[in-house]
Amino acid sequence: MASKAFASTALLLMISLNFLFFSLVSSKYVPCPPPPYKPKPSPSCPRDALKLGACANVLRGLINVQLGNPPKKPCCSLLEGLADLEAAVCLCTAIKANVLGVNLNVPVDLSLLLNYCGKKVPAGYKCA
Repeated sequence: MASKAFASTALLLMISLNFLFFSLVSSKYVPCPPPPYKPKPSPSCPRDALKLGACANVLRGLINVQLGNPPKKPCCSLLEGLADLEAAVCLCTAIKANVLGVNLNVPVDLSLLLNYCGKKVPAGYKCA
């Protein structure tokens, strides 16, 4: 009989210790901090905007609709190897600096020049 009483007491003691230890343990959820904000780098023109003055002849030829084709090489070779967005930024920079020396309807003329050189104005791009 003593062994039954001893077993019951041991079981009761174990249960009491478990309750004691589980009540002392506290868990608190601490979320990981969000990753640091990295702003997207704004696109810039990897070419010298002054050199894009060569595009003025192309633009004049496209606007005035002269006979023959305007010279493609000087302007389009400067934009060669650039992504559409980079080419648009370069021409926009040249237009803002007024290197082309022409009064422009910016969205239309930018689109004309880019299309002429085999590039496209990226969707939603605005020359600001």
